Amino acid sequence: MSTPSSTIGFCGVLSESKRIINAHSRHFLALSVLFLLPLSFSIIVYPTLEQALSQSPHNNQPLTLLRHTSQSSTKTLNLLLIYLLFVFSISHCALATITHSVYHGFYGRPVKLLSSIISLSKSLIRLAITFACSQFVVFMVIAVFGIFGVLVIRGIELLGLQLSYDSPYAIALGLFGFGAIVVVVGYLQVIWSLAGVVVVIESSWGFAPLRRSKNLIQGMRKVSLSLLLFFEFFVSLLVWSSSSTAADMGGTADGWKSWAFVVQTVVSSAFVTLFMLHYLAAHTVLYMYCKAYHGDLAWEIAEEFSTEYVFLPFDGEKVPHLVSVVVP
Repeated sequence: MSTPSSTIGFCGVLSESKRIINAHSRHFLALSVLFLLPLSFSIIVYPTLEQALSQSPHNNQPLTLLRHTSQSSTKTLNLLLIYLLFVFSISHCALATITHSVYHGFYGRPVKLLSSIISLSKSLIRLAITFACSQFVVFMVIAVFGIFGVLVIRGIELLGLQLSYDSPYAIALGLFGFGAIVVVVGYLQVIWSLAGVVVVIESSWGFAPLRRSKNLIQGMRKVSLSLLLFFEFFVSLLVWSSSSTAADMGGTADGWKSWAFVVQTVVSSAFVTLFMLHYLAAHTVLYMYCKAYHGDLAWEIAEEFSTEYVFLPFDGEKVPHLVSVVVP
C-alpha cells in the first residue's frame, strides 16, 4: 500500500488522534479521570510537597543540625520512592488502556471501559519488562560514556599533563560528555517512542518491542521528535509555572492555603491531563501510520473490512477503497 508522505505528518497525527478522542469523548474522559488526572496531579504537586516536607518542623525537642538533616533526607527519600512507584504504575495503566482504546477506535470498533481495564492484565507485566530493558540500555550507554571519560582523564595524566577539575578544559570536556549523553538518550527515546504501543497491540515484550519500534519509526522520526518536543515543552511549562506560583506565595506552608495556588494546581493538572491524553493517542495513531507507511497495514485492514467500502484515515483525498479477502 502506498501512502502519500505529504499526508503523514505532525498535524495529520494530531488531527486523527483528536478525531478518535472526540468520537469517544466519554470513554476517554473516564480513562483520564481514572489514570491521567491522578498522574498529572502528582506531577504538579510533588515538587511543592517535597519542599513542604523538607521545611516541616520535626519534634518539639531541640535537634542537632545533623539529626535534622538526616530525618529530612529520610522523609524526602521515602516520598521519592513512593512517588516513583506511583508514577510508574499509573502511567503504564494509562498507556495500556488508552492505547487499547485508540487502536480499536481507529478501526471504528466500539470501545468499552471494562474491556480497556481488562486489557491491563495482558499488558502491564510486558510493559514493565520492556521498560526495564530500555532502562538497562540507557544505563549501559551512560556507563560507556563514563568509562570513556575516565580513560580520557587517565590518558591525559599519563602524558604528564595536569588537568584540574575546575579548569575550563575539564568543564568543557564534562559539558561535551553530558551533551553527547543527552543526544544519544534523546535519539533512543525517539526511535523507541512506539515501543509501548507495540507491547499493547502486538503482545510482545523485552527487547523485541524496542527493535520493532526502531524499524517502524524509520522515515517518521521527524514526526516522532516533533510530538515529543511539543508535548514535553507544554507539560514542562505547566509544571514550572505551578511550582513558581507556590514559591511566589511565600513557600509551601502558606501556598496550600491560597486559593490562587489551589486554582493554579487544578487548572495545571487539567491541562497536563489533556496533553497526556493526546500524547498517548497520537503515538497510537503514529503507530498505525508507520505500519501504513511501510506497507504493513494492508492485510490487517483487509481482514477488518472485508468486502466493504472504507475510508482510510491516512488517505488525503478520502477515496473509498473496495477491500476483499481471498481465502485459499
